Amino acid sequence: MELFIDVFLDAAFDCIRMLPFLFVAFFMLEALEHRVSGQMNDFLARAGGFGPLVGSILGFVPQCGFSIMASNFYAAGVISMGTLLSVYLSTSDEALVILMAEPEHFSDIGVLLVAKILIGTVGGYLVYALERRGFFGAAAHRKTPKDLCGEETEGETDEDIRHHPGEPAWKYIVWPAFNHTKEVFFYLFLFSFAIGLVMEGFGSEAVSRIFLDGSVFQPLLASIIGLIPNCAASVMLTRLYIEGVLSFGSAIAGLASSAGLGLLVLFRVNRDMRDNLTVLGLLVGISFLSGVILQFIL
Repeated sequence: MELFIDVFLDAAFDCIRMLPFLFVAFFMLEALEHRVSGQMNDFLARAGGFGPLVGSILGFVPQCGFSIMASNFYAAGVISMGTLLSVYLSTSDEALVILMAEPEHFSDIGVLLVAKILIGTVGGYLVYALERRGFFGAAAHRKTPKDLCGEETEGETDEDIRHHPGEPAWKYIVWPAFNHTKEVFFYLFLFSFAIGLVMEGFGSEAVSRIFLDGSVFQPLLASIIGLIPNCAASVMLTRLYIEGVLSFGSAIAGLASSAGLGLLVLFRVNRDMRDNLTVLGLLVGISFLSGVILQFIL
Protein backbone atom coordinates (compact mmCIF):
# COMPACT_ATOMS: atom_id res chain seq x y z
CA MET A 1 0.00 0.00 0.00
CA GLU A 2 2.87 2.34 0.81
CA LEU A 3 4.37 1.72 -2.64
CA PHE A 4 1.03 2.51 -4.25
CA ILE A 5 0.72 5.81 -2.36
CA ASP A 6 4.33 6.84 -3.06
CA VAL A 7 4.00 6.22 -6.81
CA PHE A 8 0.60 7.98 -6.85
CA LEU A 9 2.00 11.07 -5.12
CA ASP A 10 5.10 11.17 -7.34
CA ALA A 11 2.98 10.98 -10.50
CA ALA A 12 0.54 13.59 -9.18
CA PHE A 13 3.33 15.99 -8.21
CA ASP A 14 5.08 15.67 -11.57
CA CYS A 15 1.88 16.24 -13.52
CA ILE A 16 0.60 19.12 -11.37
CA ARG A 17 3.97 20.79 -11.81
CA MET A 18 3.37 20.77 -15.57
CA LEU A 19 -0.21 22.09 -15.45
CA PRO A 20 0.47 25.85 -15.83
CA PHE A 21 2.86 25.23 -18.70
CA LEU A 22 0.41 22.89 -20.43
CA PHE A 23 -2.40 25.43 -20.26
CA VAL A 24 -0.28 28.33 -21.52
CA ALA A 25 1.06 26.21 -24.38
CA PHE A 26 -2.39 25.00 -25.45
CA PHE A 27 -3.82 28.51 -25.12
CA MET A 28 -1.19 29.80 -27.55
CA LEU A 29 -1.81 26.90 -29.94
CA GLU A 30 -5.58 27.45 -29.90
CA ALA A 31 -5.04 31.15 -30.66
CA LEU A 32 -2.70 30.22 -33.53
CA GLU A 33 -5.18 27.71 -34.95
CA HIS A 34 -8.01 30.24 -34.79
CA ARG A 35 -5.94 32.83 -36.61
CA VAL A 36 -4.21 30.90 -39.41
CA SER A 37 -5.91 27.53 -39.90
CA GLY A 38 -8.06 28.79 -42.79
CA GLN A 39 -5.07 30.19 -44.68
CA MET A 40 -3.13 26.96 -44.12
CA ASN A 41 -5.98 24.85 -45.46
CA ASP A 42 -6.31 27.04 -48.56
CA PHE A 43 -2.55 26.88 -49.13
CA LEU A 44 -2.59 23.08 -48.96
CA ALA A 45 -5.51 22.83 -51.38
CA ARG A 46 -3.58 24.84 -53.99
CA ALA A 47 -0.16 23.22 -53.47
CA GLY A 48 -0.43 20.82 -56.42
CA GLY A 49 2.82 18.94 -57.01
CA PHE A 50 4.35 20.63 -53.99
CA GLY A 51 1.65 19.03 -51.82
CA PRO A 52 3.85 16.56 -49.88
CA LEU A 53 6.39 19.27 -49.07
CA VAL A 54 3.75 21.82 -48.11
CA GLY A 55 1.78 19.22 -46.14
CA SER A 56 4.88 18.21 -44.18
CA ILE A 57 5.80 21.78 -43.31
CA LEU A 58 2.28 22.80 -42.35
CA GLY A 59 1.56 19.52 -40.60
CA PHE A 60 4.08 20.02 -37.82
CA VAL A 61 2.13 23.04 -36.53
CA PRO A 62 0.34 21.57 -33.49
CA GLN A 63 -3.33 21.79 -34.41
CA CYS A 64 -5.69 18.83 -34.59
CA GLY A 65 -7.94 20.41 -37.22
CA PHE A 66 -5.35 20.24 -39.98
CA SER A 67 -5.27 16.43 -40.30
CA ILE A 68 -9.09 16.45 -40.25
CA MET A 69 -9.24 18.98 -43.08
CA ALA A 70 -6.62 17.02 -45.05
CA SER A 71 -8.84 13.92 -44.76
CA ASN A 72 -11.78 15.86 -46.12
CA PHE A 73 -9.68 17.31 -48.95
CA TYR A 74 -8.51 13.81 -49.91
CA ALA A 75 -12.03 12.36 -49.85
CA ALA A 76 -13.21 15.28 -52.02
CA GLY A 77 -10.37 14.76 -54.51
CA VAL A 78 -8.49 18.00 -53.76
CA ILE A 79 -5.17 16.49 -52.63
CA SER A 80 -3.27 13.31 -53.49
CA MET A 81 -2.66 10.35 -51.22
CA GLY A 82 0.98 11.39 -50.98
CA THR A 83 -0.02 14.81 -49.69
CA LEU A 84 -2.47 13.28 -47.23
CA LEU A 85 0.20 10.96 -45.85
CA SER A 86 2.72 13.80 -45.60
CA VAL A 87 0.25 15.64 -43.34
CA TYR A 88 -0.43 12.55 -41.24
CA LEU A 89 3.25 11.68 -40.84
CA SER A 90 4.37 15.17 -39.85
CA THR A 91 1.34 16.17 -37.78
CA SER A 92 2.57 17.53 -34.49
CA ASP A 93 0.93 16.62 -31.26
CA GLU A 94 1.03 16.70 -27.49
CA ALA A 95 4.58 15.30 -27.52
CA LEU A 96 5.93 18.78 -28.27
CA VAL A 97 4.22 20.34 -25.28
CA ILE A 98 5.24 17.54 -22.91
CA LEU A 99 8.88 17.68 -24.03
CA MET A 100 8.88 21.46 -23.59
CA ALA A 101 7.92 20.93 -19.96
CA GLU A 102 10.87 18.56 -19.42
CA PRO A 103 14.11 20.64 -19.41
CA GLU A 104 16.37 17.61 -19.83
CA HIS A 105 14.54 16.66 -23.04
CA PHE A 106 14.13 20.14 -24.47
CA SER A 107 16.86 19.50 -27.05
CA ASP A 108 14.83 16.58 -28.45
CA ILE A 109 12.18 18.95 -29.79
CA GLY A 110 14.24 20.21 -32.73
CA VAL A 111 15.27 16.68 -33.70
CA LEU A 112 11.65 15.53 -33.44
CA LEU A 113 10.36 18.30 -35.69
CA VAL A 114 13.08 17.86 -38.31
CA ALA A 115 12.63 14.09 -38.31
CA LYS A 116 8.85 14.29 -38.75
CA ILE A 117 9.10 16.86 -41.55
CA LEU A 118 11.67 14.72 -43.37
CA ILE A 119 9.61 11.56 -42.90
CA GLY A 120 6.49 13.34 -44.10
CA THR A 121 8.21 14.84 -47.14
CA VAL A 122 10.13 11.74 -48.27
CA GLY A 123 7.28 9.35 -47.51
CA GLY A 124 4.74 11.66 -49.13
CA TYR A 125 6.73 12.06 -52.34
CA LEU A 126 7.40 8.31 -52.61
CA VAL A 127 3.67 7.62 -52.40
CA TYR A 128 2.93 10.54 -54.75
CA ALA A 129 5.38 9.15 -57.33
CA LEU A 130 3.78 5.69 -57.17
CA GLU A 131 0.35 7.27 -57.34
CA ARG A 132 1.29 9.14 -60.50
CA ARG A 133 2.30 5.83 -62.07
CA GLY A 134 -1.10 4.28 -61.47
CA PHE A 135 -0.58 2.69 -58.06
CA PHE A 136 -3.32 3.26 -55.47
CA GLY A 137 -5.48 4.46 -58.36
CA ALA A 138 -6.46 8.05 -57.54
CA ALA A 139 -3.97 10.70 -58.62
CA ALA A 140 -5.11 11.11 -62.21
CA HIS A 141 -8.63 11.93 -61.07
CA ARG A 142 -7.79 14.45 -58.38
CA LYS A 143 -9.78 17.66 -58.61
CA THR A 144 -8.67 21.24 -58.38
CA PRO A 145 -10.31 23.81 -56.08
CA LYS A 146 -12.20 25.15 -59.14
CA ASP A 147 -13.73 21.73 -59.72
CA LEU A 148 -15.22 21.84 -56.23
CA CYS A 149 -17.17 25.06 -56.70
CA GLY A 150 -20.74 24.42 -55.65
CA GLU A 151 -19.97 20.95 -54.31
CA GLU A 152 -20.57 19.93 -50.72
CA THR A 153 -17.74 18.19 -48.87
CA GLU A 154 -19.07 15.41 -46.68
CA GLY A 155 -17.94 15.39 -43.04
CA GLU A 156 -16.25 18.25 -41.23
CA THR A 157 -16.17 21.49 -43.17
CA ASP A 158 -13.96 24.52 -42.87
CA GLU A 159 -16.52 26.09 -40.56
CA ASP A 160 -16.23 23.09 -38.26
CA ILE A 161 -12.51 23.73 -37.90
CA ARG A 162 -12.44 27.53 -37.87
CA HIS A 163 -14.32 29.26 -35.10
CA HIS A 164 -16.73 32.12 -35.63
CA PRO A 165 -14.91 35.44 -35.22
CA GLY A 166 -17.82 37.02 -33.34
CA GLU A 167 -17.67 34.55 -30.47
CA PRO A 168 -16.09 35.57 -27.13
CA ALA A 169 -12.45 34.59 -26.57
CA TRP A 170 -13.25 32.15 -23.75
CA LYS A 171 -15.43 30.12 -26.08
CA TYR A 172 -13.05 29.60 -29.00
CA ILE A 173 -9.64 29.85 -27.27
CA VAL A 174 -9.74 29.64 -23.46
CA TRP A 175 -12.31 26.87 -23.15
CA PRO A 176 -10.76 24.56 -25.80
CA ALA A 177 -7.33 25.17 -24.24
CA PHE A 178 -8.72 24.23 -20.83
CA ASN A 179 -10.33 21.07 -22.21
CA HIS A 180 -7.16 20.07 -24.06
CA THR A 181 -5.07 20.66 -20.93
CA LYS A 182 -7.51 18.61 -18.84
CA GLU A 183 -7.42 15.70 -21.31
CA VAL A 184 -3.63 15.65 -21.60
CA PHE A 185 -3.25 15.97 -17.81
CA PHE A 186 -5.54 12.97 -17.29
CA TYR A 187 -3.62 10.72 -19.67
CA LEU A 188 -0.27 12.03 -18.48
CA PHE A 189 -1.12 11.20 -14.88
CA LEU A 190 -2.63 7.83 -15.82
CA PHE A 191 0.41 6.67 -17.80
CA SER A 192 2.95 8.18 -15.38
CA PHE A 193 1.26 6.38 -12.49
CA ALA A 194 0.95 3.07 -14.38
CA ILE A 195 4.55 3.12 -15.64
CA GLY A 196 5.87 4.11 -12.21
CA LEU A 197 3.87 1.37 -10.50
CA VAL A 198 5.10 -1.34 -12.88
CA MET A 199 8.70 -0.12 -12.66
CA GLU A 200 8.66 -0.03 -8.87
CA GLY A 201 6.84 -3.34 -8.59
CA PHE A 202 8.62 -5.39 -11.27
CA GLY A 203 11.67 -3.34 -12.25
CA SER A 204 12.54 -1.35 -15.34
CA GLU A 205 13.79 -4.48 -17.12
CA ALA A 206 10.31 -6.00 -17.02
CA VAL A 207 8.80 -2.91 -18.64
CA SER A 208 11.56 -2.89 -21.26
CA ARG A 209 10.80 -6.52 -22.12
CA ILE A 210 7.10 -5.76 -22.49
CA PHE A 211 7.91 -3.04 -25.01
CA LEU A 212 10.46 -5.20 -26.89
CA ASP A 213 13.52 -3.15 -25.89
CA GLY A 214 16.37 -3.54 -28.37
CA SER A 215 14.18 -5.35 -30.89
CA VAL A 216 13.51 -4.26 -34.45
CA PHE A 217 9.85 -4.84 -33.65
CA GLN A 218 9.71 -2.07 -31.05
CA PRO A 219 9.16 0.62 -33.75
CA LEU A 220 6.35 -1.54 -35.17
CA LEU A 221 4.68 -1.79 -31.77
CA ALA A 222 5.04 1.97 -31.31
CA SER A 223 3.57 2.59 -34.78
CA ILE A 224 0.51 0.54 -33.88
CA ILE A 225 0.10 2.37 -30.54
CA GLY A 226 0.28 5.64 -32.46
CA LEU A 227 -2.94 4.76 -34.30
CA ILE A 228 -5.00 5.35 -31.14
CA PRO A 229 -7.20 8.25 -32.35
CA ASN A 230 -6.77 10.74 -29.51
CA CYS A 231 -4.04 12.36 -27.45
CA ALA A 232 -3.60 9.21 -25.33
CA ALA A 233 -1.21 7.72 -27.92
CA SER A 234 1.10 10.75 -28.05
CA VAL A 235 1.11 11.12 -24.27
CA MET A 236 1.86 7.44 -23.70
CA LEU A 237 4.64 7.28 -26.31
CA THR A 238 6.29 10.46 -25.02
CA ARG A 239 6.10 9.27 -21.41
CA LEU A 240 7.62 5.91 -22.33
CA TYR A 241 10.45 7.70 -24.16
CA ILE A 242 11.11 10.03 -21.21
CA GLU A 243 11.22 7.03 -18.86
CA GLY A 244 13.76 5.32 -21.15
CA VAL A 245 11.44 2.48 -22.15
CA LEU A 246 11.25 3.43 -25.84
CA SER A 247 14.17 4.34 -28.05
CA PHE A 248 14.05 7.69 -29.83
CA GLY A 249 13.53 5.91 -33.16
CA SER A 250 10.56 3.98 -31.76
CA ALA A 251 9.07 7.14 -30.27
CA ILE A 252 9.36 8.85 -33.65
CA ALA A 253 7.72 5.84 -35.34
CA GLY A 254 4.76 6.03 -32.98
CA LEU A 255 4.41 9.79 -33.23
CA ALA A 256 4.64 9.64 -37.04
CA SER A 257 1.71 7.21 -37.25
CA SER A 258 -0.29 9.31 -34.79
CA ALA A 259 -2.55 11.33 -37.09
CA GLY A 260 -4.99 12.33 -34.38
CA LEU A 261 -8.60 12.28 -35.53
CA GLY A 262 -7.59 12.47 -39.18
CA LEU A 263 -7.84 8.71 -39.76
CA LEU A 264 -11.24 8.48 -38.08
CA VAL A 265 -12.56 11.23 -40.32
CA LEU A 266 -11.04 9.57 -43.41
CA PHE A 267 -12.83 6.29 -42.70
CA ARG A 268 -16.06 8.19 -42.17
CA VAL A 269 -16.03 10.47 -45.22
CA ASN A 270 -14.22 8.33 -47.81
CA ARG A 271 -16.48 5.51 -49.05
CA ASP A 272 -13.63 3.59 -50.70
CA MET A 273 -12.65 1.23 -47.86
CA ARG A 274 -9.83 -0.32 -49.86
CA ASP A 275 -8.39 3.15 -50.34
CA ASN A 276 -8.66 3.86 -46.62
CA LEU A 277 -6.92 0.61 -45.71
CA THR A 278 -4.15 1.43 -48.18
CA VAL A 279 -3.60 4.78 -46.45
CA LEU A 280 -3.58 3.03 -43.07
CA GLY A 281 -1.09 0.39 -44.22
CA LEU A 282 1.23 2.96 -45.80
CA LEU A 283 1.08 5.13 -42.67
CA VAL A 284 2.12 2.25 -40.41
CA GLY A 285 4.69 0.94 -42.91
CA ILE A 286 6.43 4.28 -43.45
CA SER A 287 6.38 5.04 -39.72
CA PHE A 288 7.82 1.61 -38.87
CA LEU A 289 10.55 1.80 -41.51
CA SER A 290 11.47 5.35 -40.42
CA GLY A 291 11.70 4.22 -36.80
CA VAL A 292 13.97 1.28 -37.69
CA ILE A 293 16.29 3.58 -39.69
CA LEU A 294 16.46 6.14 -36.88
CA GLN A 295 16.98 3.41 -34.28
CA PHE A 296 19.91 2.10 -36.33
CA ILE A 297 21.43 5.55 -36.90
CA LEU A 298 20.97 6.84 -33.35
